[in-house]
Amino acid sequence: MKILITGGAGFIGSHLAEALLDKGEKIHIIDNLSTGSLDNIEHSIKNQNFSYTIGTIMNEEVMDKLIRDCDCIYHLAAAVGVKLIMEKPLETIETNVKGTEIILRIANKYKKKVLVTSTSEIYGNHIQHKLREDDNRVMGPIKKWRWAYASSKTIDEFLALAYHIEKKLPIVIVRLFNTVGPRQTGAYGMVIPNFVQSALLGKPITIYGDGKQTRSFAYVKDIARAMIGLMAHPKAVGDVFNIGSEEEISINDLAKKIKKMANSSSEIVRISYEEAYGKGFEDMRRRTPDISKIKRLIGYRPSVTLDEIILRVIEYFKK
Repeated sequence: MKILITGGAGFIGSHLAEALLDKGEKIHIIDNLSTGSLDNIEHSIKNQNFSYTIGTIMNEEVMDKLIRDCDCIYHLAAAVGVKLIMEKPLETIETNVKGTEIILRIANKYKKKVLVTSTSEIYGNHIQHKLREDDNRVMGPIKKWRWAYASSKTIDEFLALAYHIEKKLPIVIVRLFNTVGPRQTGAYGMVIPNFVQSALLGKPITIYGDGKQTRSFAYVKDIARAMIGLMAHPKAVGDVFNIGSEEEISINDLAKKIKKMANSSSEIVRISYEEAYGKGFEDMRRRTPDISKIKRLIGYRPSVTLDEIILRVIEYFKK
């Protein structure tokens, strides 16, 4: 099978490509390298079943050829990271909404199955319990730029479902919660690589806000395995699935854990959200998934604990 991965030189996309290559699939990726890197796919380039295009999903001529020639699509290309979202909200909205519309429209032309990656940000400020796929969403005010990303990915989901309902296009939607592992950069606000790098360098470990907000973290190879499992399952078509871990931790406790595991003397400090991101930022207090739906369908369970994830990230940055 020939598989197209958009955003395939990114952190998650490159691990997904590896997992599919291990299964003997032929992989072609497209990435504009805005947040991805050729370093992420350096080892895959040596595989005869791997090929790549450096370009943008906004180029409809290029995308028409790539989608026509593939059997299915994993659509990961998007504007990602809190820092980028806050600095470039227009680019975030255009890339996520227009880019996904192009992918879905051309996929429908050739009736190619698409897995669309969405985000836990979809749920907004919902904190009543672990987040379920059918929960109501609680968005902040329009002038808080943080919600531009969540809103753009909401449109992506509606577009995918509309193509499925009206055009019978086979689609699967996944909502990814915090994904962590080797090759992830802290440049766009990802918390674990930022904390680990600071701890190893003896720099202050900087928490944004009061640190009482809670998160859960899943290992990137578990995420890739789950996406492949859903793409292969016929009953996943036309539906939405959380992928993540239910192991919840506060950011304060995460900082302490990383400091201890890195044997670091770094000071733990806190700064306000406004100081970190400027005006227009609002954070959610809790973001942990209910993954019972994906467990029932494909038997997915995270195989790597948070402690083991942190150890692997520490070893990666030490190298």
